Order: sequence, then C-alpha cells, then structure tokens
Amino acid sequence: MNVLIIGIIAGVVGVGIGIAISYTLLKKTITKGSAALMQKAKDEAKAIKKKSEEDAELLKKEKILQAKEKFLQLKSEHEKLVNEKNQQIAAGENRIKQKEASLNQKTEELNRKVNENNALKEKLDRQIEANRQKQEELDKQTAIQKAKLESIAELSAQQAKEQLIQLMEDEARAEAMVTIKEIVDEAQNTANMEAKKLVIKSIQRTGVETALENAVSVFNIENDEIKGRIIGREGRNIRALENLTGVDIIIDDSPDTILLSSFDPVRREVARLSLQKLVTDGRIHPARIEEIVAKTKKQIEQEINEIGKRTCIDLGIHNMPHELMRMVGKMRYRSSYGQNLLQHSKEVANLCATMAAELGLNAKLAKRAGLLHDIGKVPDTEPEMPHALFGAQLAEQYKEKPEIVNAIGAHHDEMEMTNLISPLVQVCDAISGARPGARREVVEAYMKRLNDLENLALTYPGVVKTYAIQAGRELRVIVGAEKVTDQQADQISFDLSKKIQNEMTYPGQIKITVIRETRSVNYAR
Repeated sequence: MNVLIIGIIAGVVGVGIGIAISYTLLKKTITKGSAALMQKAKDEAKAIKKKSEEDAELLKKEKILQAKEKFLQLKSEHEKLVNEKNQQIAAGENRIKQKEASLNQKTEELNRKVNENNALKEKLDRQIEANRQKQEELDKQTAIQKAKLESIAELSAQQAKEQLIQLMEDEARAEAMVTIKEIVDEAQNTANMEAKKLVIKSIQRTGVETALENAVSVFNIENDEIKGRIIGREGRNIRALENLTGVDIIIDDSPDTILLSSFDPVRREVARLSLQKLVTDGRIHPARIEEIVAKTKKQIEQEINEIGKRTCIDLGIHNMPHELMRMVGKMRYRSSYGQNLLQHSKEVANLCATMAAELGLNAKLAKRAGLLHDIGKVPDTEPEMPHALFGAQLAEQYKEKPEIVNAIGAHHDEMEMTNLISPLVQVCDAISGARPGARREVVEAYMKRLNDLENLALTYPGVVKTYAIQAGRELRVIVGAEKVTDQQADQISFDLSKKIQNEMTYPGQIKITVIRETRSVNYAR
C-alpha cells in the first residue's frame, strides 16, 4: 500500500510540474503578444499533461503489482513459519507422550518390585524367627555338652580354651617360620640369580678404567735455579702465587720437584698450568703471576665448559641446560673417596642405561639421571644441605623432569623414591663405588665398620663368637648348640640381616652365616 501511495503522489507531482511548465510558457507567450505561440503552448501543455497522466497511471499499475507480489511473498513466508512452529509443537508433544508412557512403565515396574521385596521380607522374617528358635535350642544343647566336658576333663572352658590357643600359637609360629624361611630362600635364590645376571651383564658391557685422585700434584723442574726464581726475593713470588691460586706450594730439598697441595683439583690445575707458563716464559714477578693466573683461570673455565659439552655428546644426552653442562665439566676436577667424579658419573650413567634397557625402562632418562646424580657435589658455593638434596634442587631449578629430580635426591635415601629410575640410580652408584680399587676407604672407618658388625651380632642371646671376613662382605656368627636351636639360628640370621640393613651403611651386600654345631668328645683308655 505504501508503494501505491508513492505512485499516486508521483503522478500528481508530474501533473503539477506539467501545469507549472505550461503556465510559464503561456506567460512568456502573452508577454511577447504572440497568440500563435500561446495556442502552441496550450497544446503542448495539454500533451504534457496527458503524457504525465499516462505515466502516472502506468507507474500506479506497476507499483500496485509490486505491492501484490510483496504481499504474496510475505504471506508465503508467514505460512512457512507457522508450519514449522506447528511441527515443533507436534514433535514436543510426541516426546512428552513418550516420556509419560516410559514413566508410567517404570512406575509399574517399581510397584511390582516393591511388592516382590515385601513378600521376600516376610519370607526372610519367618526364616530369621525359625533360625533364632534353632539357635536357642543349639545354645541349650551346647551348654549341656559343655558342662559334661568340664566334668569329664576337670577343666573349665576358659582354661581349655587358653591351653588350646597356646598350643595352636606355638604350632602356627613354627609353621610360619618354616614357611617364611622357604619363601625367603626361594625369593632370594631367584632374585639373587636374576639380579646377579643383570648386574654382571651391565658391568661387563660398561668397562671403565679405575683411577684414584690425590690431593697433591707434582710439578717437575729442570734445576734448582728455577726454584729460587719461583720463590722470588724474600718469597714475594711464591706468596703471590699461593694467594692468587689458593694452593700450598711446597718447595723442599726434593730434587727437581715442587709439590702443589690442595683438596680442590681445579685450584691445583690452575697453579700447575700457571707455573708451567711462568717457567716457560721466564718472566716471574708478582704482576706477571697475576696476569698468568687470570688467563689460566679463564682457560680452565673454557675447558670445563668444553668437557661438559663433550661428555653430553659422548653419552648421547641432548638439551642439557648450559649451567648443568658446566657443572658436569667441573666434575672432571672433583674426586669422591679418591675416585674421579666425572668418571664415576659417566660409569653410573652407562650402567643405568644398560640396566634400564634390560628392565624395559626409559634408557635415555636413566642415563641422564645417572650422569647428574652427583651434581650437588660441584656447586659454586657450599650449600648447607646434603649433596643429594642440593642436586635435586638444582635439577628442579633447571626444569629437569620429576623422575630425574627424584632419582638425584633419593640415591642416598634422603628423599622418598617415587619411580623405578630412582632405585636404579642408587644401585648403579653403589656398583661404581664398590668396584675393586675404585675408591680409597679410610682405614679407621673400615675397621670401625668391621667392629660394629661383630658387636651387633654379639647382642643376640646364645652367640658365642663373631668374625667379619672377606673385607666385611661376610659375617660368621657361631652360636652355642646347647642354648640355640636350629629354628632360633634361622631366626637370628634373618633378624641380624634386617638389623644390619637398617642401622649400618656399607657398600654392596653382607652375607650373614649362623653356625650351630654339636660336638661329642669321648676318650678310649
């Protein structure tokens, strides 16, 4: 309808425009006084008017047609929308009817089950009542029989029960000890056999050189004249060298040798290389010593980084943080019980990888944990905590995986083990340290461990003598045959092994052998 009104307005406007144009032309014609022109203008005006009316009529019809088409289109869309809504309503009603039917069915099923449960409850109540009556009858009969037995045995029920319990406890304890011993023996035989195979195979595949580190380095010189130049006027050269390197330089009557003493191998190496450069250069004075020592320290630092990088490449360990790689290189100049720390860590890494592969674990992860397990021994500043926990803290700081962090912190039982890599690192660390000649053990600590072993066994009743043999790898315990039975000897061996395991620290394993023998001696005269 809006289109129709617009068409009518356009037609009227066209007629108005035509009349206005005709009036203007007529006025001009009158002004000029030309009647012919005036008549012509009227004719033109009529023609224009007629033309405008025809155009208006045509436009009107066209707009009416468009309005009808638009109306039909809107009507069709409206009917389509109504149909869709009706379909949705019908579908919703169907779903509601289905749910209602399902609910009714479930209600009927529930009522049926309730009825069945009620019937079952009544049946059970009847059975319970019958059982109660039978139990009362049984109790009466039991009381009668109990009274008869007490009169025959001349014992009360409580006394008979206590004797029976004591007898059963003794038999159960004896049978349990035999069963436990059989199980433990079988488990030990199987476990020891498999463990020995695994350890031997890993050690055979991971052969390394064994070398002990000392706290003293020897610097050889050509003649005693160089000693004087190294000492300098009033000892200024040797004092400057000792202050800059932190190493004690011992110059005595030994021919052609100078001793460099320090527990820090890095400092000893800096002092040794600095002395070598100074002797080769020939210029030995405090300023030159300071310059050479500074250059040597820088050279050692570069060498440490290169050693760490080369070690990781040789072991196939990738994406190692630079600071951890530097600490790995620093292990080259650190020793543990006389054993070179880098050599020990590489050996542990290879052992861990081999054993992990045999056990079906992640060999790369085990190798990485084995290499880093002693990283807490080479800090730039001395921490106030055990090296295992400090190493775990460092590994966590440099975003190592939780399995590696736990393996580092738990390899001396200072942290609870949470994965299979941790005991593997602990075992391989013990294997590397327990190799013959791998570590230097202090004599006093060794003797103390042997004495503790023997004294620990002497605390058990019936023990006569104890002998720690095979360098503390086996403990022989001799018990008195008249004081200890065979069963008690087994128990002593079992308890002693657990006590040693819990209270003492030792490399490898200790075999406990309890000996009980009876000797009958007579003389023929």
